[in-house]
This record gives sequence, structure tokens and C-alpha cells, in this order.
Amino acid sequence: MRCRRHGATRADVVMLVILVLGVVWLFLFMLLPAYQRKRWHDNRLLCGRNLAGIGKAIAVYANDYDGGLPITGGPGTAWGPGLRDWKAHSRAEAFGLDPNGIGGAATVSASLYLLVKYAGMSPESFVCRWDKGAAMFRPGKYGVGTEKLSAFWDFGPDPARHCSYAYHLPYGPYRVTTSSEGNMVVAADRNPWIDGPREKAREFSLFQPDLLSSNGTTEQALQGNARSHNCDGQNVLYLDGHVQFAKRAFCGLEDDNVYTSWDGRDRVRGVPPKPYESQPAHEHDSLLVNDPPLER
Repeated sequence: MRCRRHGATRADVVMLVILVLGVVWLFLFMLLPAYQRKRWHDNRLLCGRNLAGIGKAIAVYANDYDGGLPITGGPGTAWGPGLRDWKAHSRAEAFGLDPNGIGGAATVSASLYLLVKYAGMSPESFVCRWDKGAAMFRPGKYGVGTEKLSAFWDFGPDPARHCSYAYHLPYGPYRVTTSSEGNMVVAADRNPWIDGPREKAREFSLFQPDLLSSNGTTEQALQGNARSHNCDGQNVLYLDGHVQFAKRAFCGLEDDNVYTSWDGRDRVRGVPPKPYESQPAHEHDSLLVNDPPLER
């Protein structure tokens, strides 16, 4: 007569391992959304701190330059696709100014770079971790690593890849100064209607504000937000220095959409900017723009 074997068989062990692994994976699956939300929240806070630092540097700069916010080039300088030479030895050479120091072209980021050049900000403060394709400006990547950051005039030859933030268009008749209203928006996350380093501009027809006057849905309203924070909203810097995470892009004066220009009818939706062409409609129209990448 054979004795019955007691204890676990190999099949029992395999089933136990499968059961344990299943419980572990289920636990991780349940935790993943919470972990992802925490990451989004943490990066949102870090991005907000970047903009708060930019706001403080702008205030210092304005105090030194008669209330003017950072603007580079010279009188008559226009928004253009690049500088003549971002590492030039003189301002005239960098922006292609005429003998009287007038004209030429500059990127939007070149005005923000003044905060690196003259206010000692780190290029790291101009990059949002969730801005796809953006990376900290490192001159060594372009073969000029021996010079100090103050020697340059922009975030490299393709600055869109090293600056995640949109800035109120500084070139033109409606630039912001410290005498402007304190709740004017001066900077925010990258404009969704302009190409980014890895993403094309969003289709404007998909955007409709979710206000009674506009009759849009929540999903349509979110299409107008920056991509950097899962389209939940954007960090916004106001002239008075405070930073707010705005859940909608129409967060400027009188519900002005900060990513579009006012077309004379609809301030909440507006019209999307055209790089190198668009201008704010008037002094209360925030138009936050950034440079598109030179290459895709």
C-alpha cells in the first residue's frame, strides 16, 4: 500500500506564484493613476516656480531699465525666425541693426534671454519638464562651451528647443511695461497654436470656450490649453508677479484669451497667432507667443 504524499505539489506552487503576481500587478495598476497625478502635480508646481522666478527677474530688470520689460534688439526690431548671429560680439551684429542701431530681427526668446545675460538666471529655469522635446540650453552642444552665458544673445541657434515659455510679444506698439495693469498676463506655458519641438500646432477649429455665450463643451475648451500639463491648464505669470494655474486660456483681462489676439468681436476665443506677423489688438490684449522650431 502506497503512502499519500503530503505538502504542496509543483502545480500548487505555480498557482500560488501566479496568484501573488496577480495581486501585485492589480495593486500597482490601482496605484498608477495616483502616481501619475502626483507627477503631473509636482511638475506643475516646478513649472510654476520657474515662472515665478522669471517674474522676479523681470521686476529686477524693469527696475534697472526705466520700467521696461525685457526687450532686445533696437528701435524697429521685428519678430523673426532667428538672429543674424546668436553668439556675436555686439548687439548690432547679433540682430542685424543698421548703422543707427535700428531695425533687424529677433526671436521672442532672445528678449527672455536677457534675464540670463543680465539678471543671472539659469537656462534650466526656462524649461518645463513636460514640454516635449525641450531641453536645457548648453552652449557646449553647439561647440562654444568656453564662453560664459552672458556672452550670448539667445538660447542657441534653434531657441524653441530650449525655452518652454510664451511671452507677451515685445516687438510692436503694444509691449507691456510696469505702468500696464497689474493683472495683465506676461508669460505662460508654450502657446498651443504654434509648433513645438515635437508637436505641430493644434487645430484651432477644435477649440470652443465652454461659456454660455460660446456654447462649447469642456473637451472643446481644454483644446485651447497648453499641452505641457496634460491640457488641464497652464501656469500663467501676471505683471504683478503672481503665478496662477489657470484651467482655461481665457484668463486675461475681461476674459481675454492669452494665446490669441482679439479680432474685435470675440475676446474669449480670438484668432490664433501667425508667427512673425501677429500683433496684440490693443494695450489690454495679452498675446503670449513663442518661437516655432526652425527644423522638425
